[in-house]
Amino acid sequence: MRFAWAYRDFVLSSILTEQRVRFAGSKLGGLWMLLHPLLEVSMYALILSSLMGSRLKGLSGPFSYAIYLTAGSVAWSLFSEIINRCLGVFTANAHLLKKISFPAMCLPLIISGSALVSNLLLLAAVTVIFGLVGHLPSLKMLVLPLLILATVAFALGLGLILGTLNVFMRDIGQIMPVVLQFAFWFTPIVYTIEVIPEPYRWIYQFNPMFQIVSAYQAVLVFHRMPALPGVLAVLLSGVVLIMLAMLLYRRARPEIVDML
Repeated sequence: MRFAWAYRDFVLSSILTEQRVRFAGSKLGGLWMLLHPLLEVSMYALILSSLMGSRLKGLSGPFSYAIYLTAGSVAWSLFSEIINRCLGVFTANAHLLKKISFPAMCLPLIISGSALVSNLLLLAAVTVIFGLVGHLPSLKMLVLPLLILATVAFALGLGLILGTLNVFMRDIGQIMPVVLQFAFWFTPIVYTIEVIPEPYRWIYQFNPMFQIVSAYQAVLVFHRMPALPGVLAVLLSGVVLIMLAMLLYRRARPEIVDML
């Protein structure tokens, strides 16, 4: 990752520029980064709170389901944004990749950094909202940096592999949003794991985002330590995927430029 340090100023300035340009001309500006996910959560909460609220063990109150839903959504939004944007990281920047001197591997870092900035602002807003409705933060939130790191590493590694393959098989870019939608419902975000019949719950252990989302919910909702072995397994998987992605890109770079 020496190239990342060598081009750190370029990456940081690109992240800041992207944040400024993203909502240029909008009267609400960066507030849309918070409003979009919060409005989506509000819609789910309005529809499902009466059905799912009573199933939350260890949490009660009129906002219990909304708190549970929001905690999982914060984790998922970071993961899904990185994946979706990495899918087109090379196809959308073909004009830059054809410049030999351009540090192409900085592109996924810019994407991840921009998504991370947006997610941290969302997390800060969510923490304030939780406090206003009486659900105060706890010291367990100190483990959140580890959860965020695991999410970013796994999403970046997987997204970069998919983005590289998408150059050669454009159907990947079309099918992945459908796969992500399926994965969203396969992760206990809008429902609790308790609604799944016990004989089938073991299947969820094979979903890496189950480990991450459950950890976010443990910290933000139930104020307890998450299952760290599962989180560390996702982090390690992310590191391995990043290494594989970089190897795949290096070997495929000449063909990528030709295909673009």
